[in-house]
Amino acid sequence: MKLLNKRNLALYLTLSGGLLLAACGNGGEAGSPEEEITEDEVGSVGAMENFEVGDTFVATEPLDISLLYRDLPAYPLERDWLFFEHLENEHNVTMNPTSVPLSDWEERLSVTVSAGDMPDYSTDIWAGHETPYVPSGAILPISDYVHLMPHFSDRLENWDGVAEQIENLRHSDGKYYVLPGLNENVQVDFSLKFNETVFNEHGIEEPQSWDELRTALETLRDETGTDKAMTLWWQGNALMNFGGASFDTIGGWGFMNGAMYDEDTDEFVYAPMEQGYRDMVEYFAGLTEDGLLDIEATTQDDEMARNKLVNLESFVTSGNVGTLTDVNESLEEAHGEGEYEFSRMRILEGPNGQVIRGSNTSSGIMLNANIADDDDFLAKLQFLDWLHYSDEGSEFAHWGVEGVTYEKTDEVAGGYRPLENIRYERMNRGADEDLQEDYGFGNVAFAFAGPAHIRQSIMDEDEFEWQSRMNEELDVIVPDPPYPMSQADQERASLLSTPLQDTVEQYTLRFITGQYSLDRWGEFMTDLENQNVDEFMELVNESYRDFQQSLEDAE
Repeated sequence: MKLLNKRNLALYLTLSGGLLLAACGNGGEAGSPEEEITEDEVGSVGAMENFEVGDTFVATEPLDISLLYRDLPAYPLERDWLFFEHLENEHNVTMNPTSVPLSDWEERLSVTVSAGDMPDYSTDIWAGHETPYVPSGAILPISDYVHLMPHFSDRLENWDGVAEQIENLRHSDGKYYVLPGLNENVQVDFSLKFNETVFNEHGIEEPQSWDELRTALETLRDETGTDKAMTLWWQGNALMNFGGASFDTIGGWGFMNGAMYDEDTDEFVYAPMEQGYRDMVEYFAGLTEDGLLDIEATTQDDEMARNKLVNLESFVTSGNVGTLTDVNESLEEAHGEGEYEFSRMRILEGPNGQVIRGSNTSSGIMLNANIADDDDFLAKLQFLDWLHYSDEGSEFAHWGVEGVTYEKTDEVAGGYRPLENIRYERMNRGADEDLQEDYGFGNVAFAFAGPAHIRQSIMDEDEFEWQSRMNEELDVIVPDPPYPMSQADQERASLLSTPLQDTVEQYTLRFITGQYSLDRWGEFMTDLENQNVDEFMELVNESYRDFQQSLEDAE
């Protein structure tokens, strides 16, 4: 797996120390001993003394920690999960989640943070989520405190590429405000999946490119009579996220504010105004027009997608290993064991090659700024450090309690196996209980990253081989270089980017579903221009140039 777009990242890493030195008021380097906030300067009620890498966190006094929790329909929150019970009984920590349905997540997150009502921390935060809230001071600049988190610091020091990618999270004040999940290696979470049984029945080989996928869908349409050979999970947000790179663009969950770095010109462009975005939209609009892509695909919920796959109306969709398991279990219930099976499809080659945007980071958490004033702040930091960034915490979050929910064994490739009465992903299918639904482990709110042996332990042999194959085949485009903004510029950028993104989403949906002809692309571009896209991009590029100049001056 080759990493691309490293030139500016390398420059940034070489010089970032100088910038951060300048960011510190007295000229000391950020994070240096004379600048660090010490344990004595924060509330330490319940904290452990001499907390180090490898230590199990147990609060010395009962610790309550609140969180804004994104609830998933696949395993709805249960407050009596063993996950919570074990933390309370064995670690002296009581977690108090405020549950937010997945469908309301983005709006509730924005309202809660903006109103100053966020609990101690929030789950499911991707880099960029925090940006609108930084100017208000509502979010904790966690970079000021990570030296008090030994496991997090250890992973930054010892896992290749991780420290570099964390540096990309810094804002113009030299601080970062998100603790992302850290992975020891790059893992491809999302891809297409296909009904391999049906493909074999019709003599269709696994596609290697988007063009070959179209040919396969045409065969399925002609042979089965369906006009929805392909449907989508998550309304296309995953599809355009992992597929965008092969068209040389960004989309879906990866769209963020629409700014995309162009290495050739060494500046940022607004992705929807580039040829790559049109190529991507035109491709999927063409599938819909020709009766190959389900016209409801970009608006339906997960249950509608699942039903079409199980009822053999659709044979290709987007997803991850969790949705793969979900669909295969549903197919088995509906048609019998072994009758039909979905498999992962390789990341397809497009006009930009067989590439994907990726990193060692994933969704993570952000903290309420007020938490720093709590008398148990240090204990909360230590707990989050242990749960999310220690090997022991990663094992607990993913698998639970040894002998109660899982066992370690050499009989499976990953070395971990749920107990016989518990199913997890594709293991122990048909068991009475589920590790996620009934126990709360393997929950993406808490088990979102970790060391390679833990991440790989949940893979069956097929998934392990697929990940290995992708690591050999794929080129990975690393995250874009940063362009931290001043508070005033950030506020202006947010005001400009929000209506622009709304316009992009509306046109993209209407083009793909056929409500708008692609003849109206010029109208789309004009609307973006009328909404001051040039001003927005000038803010981005001016901030980028200023930041690069600061780096060069500090060299």
